[in-house]
Amino acid sequence: MSAADAEVAVLIVGAGPVGLTARALLERWGVSALLVEKHAELSPFPRSRLVNVRSMEIFRQLGLTAEITANAFPPEYGRIRFRDTLYDRDFATAAMVGIRAPVPESPVTGVVTSQDRLEPTLLAAAEAPMRFGVELVELAEESTCVRAVLLDHRDGATSRVRARYVLAADGANSTVRRLLGIGTTGPGELGHVTTVVFDAELGRWCADQPAGVYFTAHGTFAPLYPEGGWAWFAPTPEDAPDADWSGVVSRALGPGAEVRPEVLRVQHWVMSAFVAERFRHGRILLAGDAAHAVPIIGGLGMNAGLADVHNLCWKLAGVLRGWAGPRLVDSYETERQPVAHRTLRQAVANTQLAMQVQDRRREQLMAGRTASDRLELPWSERYFAQLGLVLGVAYRSAAVLSGDGAAPEPSEPSEPSEEGTDYLPTAEPGHRLPHRWLSPGRSTLDALGEWFTLLTPDPAGWERQATAPWPLRVEPLPDGLAGVGDLGPHGALLVRPDGHVGARWPDGPPSASTLGEALASTTGAATLGG
Repeated sequence: MSAADAEVAVLIVGAGPVGLTARALLERWGVSALLVEKHAELSPFPRSRLVNVRSMEIFRQLGLTAEITANAFPPEYGRIRFRDTLYDRDFATAAMVGIRAPVPESPVTGVVTSQDRLEPTLLAAAEAPMRFGVELVELAEESTCVRAVLLDHRDGATSRVRARYVLAADGANSTVRRLLGIGTTGPGELGHVTTVVFDAELGRWCADQPAGVYFTAHGTFAPLYPEGGWAWFAPTPEDAPDADWSGVVSRALGPGAEVRPEVLRVQHWVMSAFVAERFRHGRILLAGDAAHAVPIIGGLGMNAGLADVHNLCWKLAGVLRGWAGPRLVDSYETERQPVAHRTLRQAVANTQLAMQVQDRRREQLMAGRTASDRLELPWSERYFAQLGLVLGVAYRSAAVLSGDGAAPEPSEPSEPSEEGTDYLPTAEPGHRLPHRWLSPGRSTLDALGEWFTLLTPDPAGWERQATAPWPLRVEPLPDGLAGVGDLGPHGALLVRPDGHVGARWPDGPPSASTLGEALASTTGAATLGG
């Protein structure tokens, strides 16, 4: 153990997509961070499969969309298919909205890609220190910092780190959450699942009808990479320790398949469904699966975690760089915990819908229908159509000013529309700034970054506003785009760094101190210069 503690502004625990994205976001803000991961390398398993449009907007801000898209499947894989066996015809199918084809509400399109293909891109997106094979084993909070003890599994040595904040993105079995004694609510453990990664030539059944996921009566099959590779997901059998996994997958393919897969890796894991009772414990914050674990059907879990750190990192940067008060970090839990509950409900609903398909299919076959009969799905246009949840989240916290310029009560919850499938773009405070093209190839969302953005058709009218010490850029709205926020000729939108509208003035600034007061209120600064 070293005599002196190493010091860092933010200690990130866990090198999954959430922790890696937090590392990249904090580096963009100029905040020093150290990321530790108890495993010796990035996970070799596919895990999450879907990067939705909101996550791709975040990656667009980081300059990563081109590489992520190049490594992902073509858009035609943005579909799910239901079959009796992999080699049978579809009896039902549904498109993934925002993946299969572009949507007008966003400048980007989501992709189907395996997590083990995404993570190396995120790892290379920042240069902040990384320590693989290093596990956080102890935490002690103090008034101005957190002291952490780290165990290096390579040589058994321990070291201490002193951090202003700890961001725990260490998964559903979070060590940090356990050390803090934070409980969870929700169904909890749903079942044990096995993932088998294998190679086999299956293109004769799938090449002409591509999909990101194939649900069958014998487990779920998913293509892993554009160049090849497959994964099979199913409940863990009782004889798992002695299983012949090549034979298990061969039988799951169906009696007529006559394929002997080459098994590469096998992973056993627990599917969980919960939301942490607290997302914050002093200077320690939970994100991603550490804060909320949701069933995998619908592809919501990882994307919710990415939205967590997009919400959190600018707030940590503001406090650490001195232009925000500590209470700004309070708004993280206020804004994101209700979204986690809604996400969990949506994921459970997706799981129930998938089960309904299988139940209807069994009824069909028992009634003597042939295997070629298709199953009509009245909900198929709504399955995976989750833009209301993905893009329609409305935050309600002290970091958002109401229409009259006042902050709402901090206890007022954030909540996406109850119908997660419906999205109506709006620039009301708390909502994500709607996408509009400012010029060819440049979206309103591209005006955002490591600063607050003031969108206005009258930039000269706002020049006299005091804005120090907050980072702010003024973006002129071209003729015809004032309608993005129902603004008059002198109105303006104040947009937070995470893309959510912090304040709105339809008719111009009420006073010369309007903008500074709004920034002070939004960031929790004690005074205008705070």
